[in-house]
Amino acid sequence: IAFLSIFFYARGFALSVQDRVIRLETTLRLEKLLPPDLKPRIKEFTLGQLIALRFAGDEELPGLAKTVLQQNIASRADIKKMIKNWNADYLRA
Repeated sequence: IAFLSIFFYARGFALSVQDRVIRLETTLRLEKLLPPDLKPRIKEFTLGQLIALRFAGDEELPGLAKTVLQQNIASRADIKKMIKNWNADYLRA
């Protein structure tokens, strides 16, 4: 039981750190790619929205981010379905 507890704790810790890195990476991409009128709204994105938006390519990210904010799309699955040019992430822990 102790080994299972340690395993799940370590796995949860790794995933939470990874989510923080994804949030930082996507926020930096948004700061670079969004038009000036949307940059102040970056803080409005939830962690789930940022995680889903990371799969979008640079060319479609600004438009998709605007749509997500305007329509308040919260579901990761719904955001992922809207992505046309998928950028897979093969480095997940």
